[in-house]
Amino acid sequence: MTHYDALETRSADARAADMARLLPEQVARAQALPGYAGSLAGIDAATVTDSAALARLPVLRKADLGRAQGADAPLGGFAARPASGFAHVFQSPGPIYEPGGIEHDWWRMGRFLHAAGIGRGDIVQNCFGYHLTPAGMIFESGARAVGAAVLPAGTGQTELQVTAARDIGTTAYAGTPDYLKVILDKADAMGVALKLSRAVVGGGALFPSLRREYADRGIACLQSYATADLGNIAYESAAMDGMIVDEGVIVEIVTPGTGSPVAPGEVGEVVVTTLNPDYPLIRFATGDLSAVMDGPSPCGRTNMRIRGWMGRADQTTKIKGMFVRPEQVAALVERHAEIVKARVVASRAGEMDTMTVRIEAAGGDADAYALSVAEVLKLKGAVEIVAPGSLPKDGLVIEDQRSYD
Repeated sequence: MTHYDALETRSADARAADMARLLPEQVARAQALPGYAGSLAGIDAATVTDSAALARLPVLRKADLGRAQGADAPLGGFAARPASGFAHVFQSPGPIYEPGGIEHDWWRMGRFLHAAGIGRGDIVQNCFGYHLTPAGMIFESGARAVGAAVLPAGTGQTELQVTAARDIGTTAYAGTPDYLKVILDKADAMGVALKLSRAVVGGGALFPSLRREYADRGIACLQSYATADLGNIAYESAAMDGMIVDEGVIVEIVTPGTGSPVAPGEVGEVVVTTLNPDYPLIRFATGDLSAVMDGPSPCGRTNMRIRGWMGRADQTTKIKGMFVRPEQVAALVERHAEIVKARVVASRAGEMDTMTVRIEAAGGDADAYALSVAEVLKLKGAVEIVAPGSLPKDGLVIEDQRSYD
C-alpha cells in the first residue's frame, strides 16, 4: 500500500527541520491567546525549535482548560477563534468544552484509516457517538479524507445496525473495540452475513484475544490513540508493531507530575503539542502512560513509535486520610540534588495504612529525607535509600499495594 503522504517517510533530519520551522510558529500563536497569558509569558518563541527546548515550557493540563472556561470564554482563551467560529463545539465530562472543525481532516484521522486500508469504495459503519462528544465526528472526518462513505450509526439499536450493514453492504467498522463483537454476535443470531473486512477502533482496550476473534472472522482490526482535545495522536499500521505518532503532533513522555522527559524506553505520561493552528495546545498532558519504542515501524513509516496506552498517570492516592499526588513526589525529588527519583509505596500493617518512600540516590541523609517527606507530602513515613537504577522503570511514582478485596 502507498503511504498517505510524504510526511510519513521523512528522514530524521527532514522531520527535525520541519519541527524547527513549525514549532516556533505554534508557540507564538499560543502566546497571542489569553489562555497562555501567564504560562508562556517571557518565552522567546523563536528559540523553541526542538524537543529539548519544548521540554522547558510548562505543562498544560485538562483541569487548566476547565478552570479557564466560563460563560464569557467557553473555550478558556486557548482557541484561535471564538466558539462561534468553529463548525462544532463538544462537551466532555467536567464539563469541559472542545472545538471542532470541518476543514479537510481537521482531526487528522484520515492517516489512520488509510493505514488500515480504508478508502474509496468503502462504506464505514461509524459506531462512535455523535452526541456532545466528538468521537463520531473525528472518525467521520477521517473517512471523508480517504474518500469512504459513512453510515452514521452511533451505538445501540443493534438489530437495526445489522440490517443496515447488510442492506447497504458496509465494509468497515469504526467504534469501540468491544461493540463490534456485539454487532457480529447479533448478526449471527439473525442469520445475517456481513461484508465487514476492516475495523478501526479506539476509546478502549483492544485485547489480543478479541483481535484474534475478529481476524478469525476475516476482519483486520487496528487501533488508534486519540483524544477529544488533540484528535489523532498515534495509530497502528498493518505491521501491528507499536503505535506510530501522527505527523501533526509532537509527543513527549515525561515523569508523571512533572514536565521532565524520562529516559528513552521508560514508561511515563504522554504529553502532546499539537500543530493545529486553530487550537494550539502546547505540552498538553493527557494523563495516559506510555513509552517510546526503538526504531521506525516495519511498515516504512519513520516517525516515533509508542507502545500505546499503558495506564493512567494520575496516581493520586489517599494514605492515612491524606491525598498524595505525583506533583508532591516530584517536589520531593527537586528538594535534594542527589535524588535521582522517588517512589511512594502505600501498604497496610495491623489494619493501618503505612507509607514507605523509596529514594533512589547514591547515599544521602535518611533523616533529612524523612523531614522533607513530612513537609512535602504532609505525612510521616519510612524512608528507604536504594541504589541508582534500582527502582522499576514502569512510570509509577505512587504504588498502592493495599488490597481492596
